[in-house]
Parts: sequence; C-alpha cells; structure tokens
Amino acid sequence: MTEGPPAPDKEIIAAHGLSEEEYALIEKRLGRPPNITELGIFSVMWSEHCSYKSSRIWLKKLPTEATWVICGPGENAGVIDIGDGQAAVFKMESHNHPSFIEPYQGAATGVGGILRDVFTMGARPVASMNALRFGAPEHPKTRHLVSGVISGIGGYGNCIGIPTIGGECNFHSAYDGNILVNAMTVGIADKERIFYSAAAGIGHPVVYVGSKTGRDGIHGATMASAEFDADSEEKRPTVQVGDPFTEKLVMEACLELMATDAILGIQDMGAAGLTCSSVEMVSKGGTGLELDLDRVPTREEGMTPYEIMLSESQERMLMVLKPGSEDIAREIFMKWDLDFAIVGNITDTGRMVLKSGERIVGDLPVSPLVDDAPVYDRPYERSERPTSIASEQLIADIAPLEALDILLASPDLCAKRWIWEQYDHMVMADTILRPGGDAGVVRVHGSNKGLAITTDCTPRYCFAHPKSGGAQAVAETWRNLTAVGARPLAITDCLNFGNPERPEVMGQFVGCIEGMAEACKVLDFPVISGNVSFYNETKGVSILPTPAIGGVGLINDIDRMTCIAFAAPGERILLIGETAGHLSTSIYARELKGREDGPPPQIDLATEWRNGHFVRGLIQEGRVTACHDVSDGGLLVAVAEMVLAALDEGRAIGARIDLPDDGPPPTAWCFGEDQARYIVTAPEEAIQTIFDDAAQKKIIINAIGFSGGSTLTLGPTDAISLDELKHAHEDWLPEYMAATNGREGSGD
Repeated sequence: MTEGPPAPDKEIIAAHGLSEEEYALIEKRLGRPPNITELGIFSVMWSEHCSYKSSRIWLKKLPTEATWVICGPGENAGVIDIGDGQAAVFKMESHNHPSFIEPYQGAATGVGGILRDVFTMGARPVASMNALRFGAPEHPKTRHLVSGVISGIGGYGNCIGIPTIGGECNFHSAYDGNILVNAMTVGIADKERIFYSAAAGIGHPVVYVGSKTGRDGIHGATMASAEFDADSEEKRPTVQVGDPFTEKLVMEACLELMATDAILGIQDMGAAGLTCSSVEMVSKGGTGLELDLDRVPTREEGMTPYEIMLSESQERMLMVLKPGSEDIAREIFMKWDLDFAIVGNITDTGRMVLKSGERIVGDLPVSPLVDDAPVYDRPYERSERPTSIASEQLIADIAPLEALDILLASPDLCAKRWIWEQYDHMVMADTILRPGGDAGVVRVHGSNKGLAITTDCTPRYCFAHPKSGGAQAVAETWRNLTAVGARPLAITDCLNFGNPERPEVMGQFVGCIEGMAEACKVLDFPVISGNVSFYNETKGVSILPTPAIGGVGLINDIDRMTCIAFAAPGERILLIGETAGHLSTSIYARELKGREDGPPPQIDLATEWRNGHFVRGLIQEGRVTACHDVSDGGLLVAVAEMVLAALDEGRAIGARIDLPDDGPPPTAWCFGEDQARYIVTAPEEAIQTIFDDAAQKKIIINAIGFSGGSTLTLGPTDAISLDELKHAHEDWLPEYMAATNGREGSGD
C-alpha cells in the first residue's frame, strides 16, 4: 500500500488543474483514490503542457517525414541529415507564463531548457534563436518585461557560450497581459550517434546527474496549462531559477559520457521534472522503474516526495546506463563537479514505484499516465476570410517617403540592434551571418557548409484568417532561408494560442494547423519537432494566434551565399514576384491609418515554390549580389533595409526606385504586403540572362531601379538621405528603453 490521506477534496483536485471527470478517470485507472504525490504526478502528466490533450488530434495533420528526416516529433528534438555523416538537431519551446511573472529567470530558463533538449540527443549546440512578442509600448509593464527577458536570454546564452544569431521581436496590445518568449536551439551531431530517451534493460541502473533538486518550479507545467488571472503575480515561486555555468558543466559532462558506450537512454528534466523524465523514458521503453527518493540529491531540508517528483529545478538529467558503466559515468560527472546518484533501476512491471526509506510513497501503472491521458476533440468555430478593402480606404494623405520614415521608426519595423547587441552572436567563431538579415548562418565547423536558421510568424494575418496565416508563417520561413541561398529542410514550431476551451480560439488553432500542413506539403518542408502553448490569455483576453515557425536550411558552399546588404553601386534592382498592392492587415495600414481589419494577403504556394527555386538558383550560380524577401512593410521597406544593411557594413549605397506606369496606386505598390516576392541586385551584364531564364520559367520579374547615390530616391525627385533613414530605423528602441522618447507608459 502507498502512504497518503483519503481521497483529495474538490478544492485540491481543482488546484491541480484537473476536472472532476479527469479525477474520476484517475480513480478508475488506479482502482483507488491517489495519494497527494500520485495526484501531483497525474496532474502534470495530464496537463495541457505535457499531454497535448487539446491539440494531439490536430497535430497529426502536419507532415513529418522526408528522406532527410532522421527523427521526427516525439523525442527531445528533431533530427535531419545534412550530409557527410552529420545531422542537425533542433527544437523550439515556449516559456511564456514564467517570463511574464519573472522575466529574467523565465527567459533564462527557457534558453537552458531548449539547450538541454538538443544536447540530450548527443548534439553540440551551435546556435540559438528566439521569437518574442511584447505588449503595446505604452503599457506600463512592457519596458520592464523587455528589459528582463532580453537580459535573461543574453545572460544565460552568453555564459554558456552558444551564439544567439537572430530572431524576431514584435509589439501589440494583445500581448499586454501575456507575453510570448519562444526559444530555439540548433546543434550538430554524428548521425550514427544520436541518443534517444527510451529506457531499456531490465535491472539497469537509473542515474540522476547535474544540479541538486530544490523547491523552485513546482507546478510549472500546471501553471503553463492555465490562463492568467488577478493572482498571477503570486505564481512567482513556480518559476524556475537557472544557472548557466552549471548547465555548461552538465553539457560538457554529458557529451563526454556520450563518447563512451555507457548510455542506453537519456532524458533532460524539463517540464514536470523528475516525473515527466522518468515516465517518458519507461513508457517509450515499455518498461517500469523503481525510484528511491532518498537518493535524489536535494538542496533543501525536508523535501517531501511530492516536492521531489514535481520540482522543475534546472540543469538536471536522467539516464539509464549499461551495467558496469556506473564508475565511468561517476568519474566523469565528479570531474565536472556535478552531482551523480544512482536513484533506481528499470523493472519489467510496467509500474512506477516510489520509495522513501521503508515506505512506498507512490505506486502507479505507467501506461495510464501517458496512453490514457485525456484527448479532447474540442468544439471550434472557423473564421471566414474577411471582405476585401479597397486600397484607397487605407492610404493616408502622406507622401510615400514620409510614410517610410514613420514605418522604419515603428516598434515592429525599427532596428532591433539594442536587443541583439546584448547577445554574444560571434562566440564559437562560426557565425557567418549575424542578426538583422533574413536568416542567421553558422558554418558547420571544419567545413564549408552552412546552416541557415530563422524564426517567423505574422500574427495579424493569423487573426484575420487563421488558415492563410498558418500557411504564410511557413512560407515566409521558407523564403527567409531561400533568400540567403539555403535549401530549406525542416521546421520546428511553437504554437501559441489562447484558451482552447473557447471555440473561437480552437478555431484559430485548427485553421493555422490546416494552413501550416498545406504549406509544409507543397514546399516539402516537414515539421520535425515543436511545442503547443495554450491558455495564453489573461482574464479572458487572448493573445493573437501566434504559430511561430523555426526553420533550418543547408548551404552546401558558404562561398555561394548572399545577404540583404547592397554590394555595390550601379547594379540593377530587380523585383521577383507579382505586386498587387495588398494593404489590408499591413504594417502601413496599422501605423498610418490605425486599421487592422480586412483579409491577409493571398498565399499561392505553387508560386512560392516556383519563385523560391528560381531565386535560390540565381544565388547558387553567383548571378545576384544581394537578396531580401519582401514581407512586413512591403517593397519600399525592404529596399530601405538593404540600403541600411550596406551602410552598417561601411558602404554608403543608396538607391533609385522607379514607380511603375501602371498597376496599383504608388502607395499600395510601395507598402503592400503581397507574398512570394524577393528583391535581388545584379550587375548590368547579368540582367539579360536573368530575364531570359525568368521568362522561360514563367517567373514575374521587373527592374525597379538602381543601387547607388547618397539618398533613397523614389520617382524623379522624391528623396530621403541615408542619414535620415538610419536615425529613423535605429533610434526608436534604444530611446524607448531609456524612457526618453515620449511613448513610454507610466512606469516599470
């Protein structure tokens, strides 16, 4: 018999995030009431965060296979083949709720968790990214949250020595009460030495390594599975505390042990800590286990079995070792000054048995914890595509270059240098393209290959029409990789939504998944890992649907790579793709007219495929000198970003852009956010062959101007100086963070 009081009352059950129906199912599976420790274990394993009970049936619609996919969803991270016996290992995770409550530690431990997901697979992390969404700049908490999150990401990543090479950061009032902090890491491994989590070998030792267990992070998974309310600040104790220096030691010790033949299974202790790691290992291995909780290293006196099993203290790992390997493993972890303890063994019972002294404090069948977790087919409401809005209704009474000046200084389009300069993006000395472009690129160490990495999503499109928005998020990620010359290989995702129990929110999720699935299939861009984060809302107010996409692509020869910066004056500027001047849901319409209504741009995936392959061919053949995809802000913003990128590299190269004689109104042509478009530059002698190839492949291409000069000129005479562009682009964020620009709120 296990220890414990009688059946928990309704208040305790509700505090664990379980419905009455779910609790009744637990009693049925056990044949008795659970004790408090067992209740806690069920509550985290059946939480939304761990069980995906509202999303599981829809995630199956995503394509996950390709000839280059070694491991798809279900492990700590996904794995793809990048040739030469090497594999890229990557994943994206959310740490939204903890980062809102305690921004520094929430963001820092989000970075630590995603790093462990990657090196647990046997890969050395080589680069990180992040996708951040904050509330309106004028909201009183926004500046405090930005400061804490950026410091947390930089503090953890810089200390552990992994470069952060890019990401995205947007502001919108929908995130006032629930920011999003999504972290992505990519690692490289020998494809024949990938480590998995399944426990195997009856009687084999279960080993705990890393930091000691404390009381921080208890109920972290449960907190991530509920919306915020008036008492959110009281949840601060559920936020984990990270130590990047210990994580560095854990990583090096694990990689050293992985070079031996000692490990049979390995799992990091992330959400739900020792509970989730041990249950996942034995459920995948079809085994059982006994754990002696008295052997678990703890840093606080009198910790209960409940606290030990549910703690989310950081920098901890669980392993199953081959018998006889214990001394080798112990020696390695002691060398790195880390805790090492044999805490149990694998059994053939199919049960998790927890002991403390002579008492059995928990005895649970493993299968119900995983296989019997509830799966909900929740009601949902589809969103109809909004009625189109005529461009004339969305055009402000302002000249295009005046509008450009305003847009470049807007929170979403301004330079994010203030952010990424706090990250060490050059550590390890393999960063080829730093933050600020379409994708970051790192050299595969010791080779001439490169991995291109990007994150992207346009939440306003997803809100306007979820299916279109989901497809666009995948397509733009694909374009970002293509624009640097990479072959897009696979994605990871972080699907951030509100309360799935509300049909309109569930409809947003369903629509985004359908759009993502369609885009992944057409673009041959499978999903190999990811994360679902529901309940991102406060007092019933939801975030915008935000299916953040992280993409990885391969550059076979980094000498045939390009970036967004103009390379030289006197080159032709070419626009690839059709421009209809779609202004509804654009940054222009929001910033200049205060409107966010209307449909998102149309997504033509066949055109995306065709245009992307054409552009990638031009880059790989060395026929273009710069490339940038056209996205937020439209064509004129993209040209300005190319000018500014060159200026940042010490080349003052302006541009002259010629307005077309026909087509959409000039403002719509300049700022419309039509998809499947790229801007490239090429020397005059290459232009004719590029146009000939485009005609043969039925690619829409137009020459729109020349690089050069000391201004950005639109039409015959309208011009803006490079210095004015630079100040408009770079001043807003540092001034905002210094609270000197007048848009700040009432305080931090």
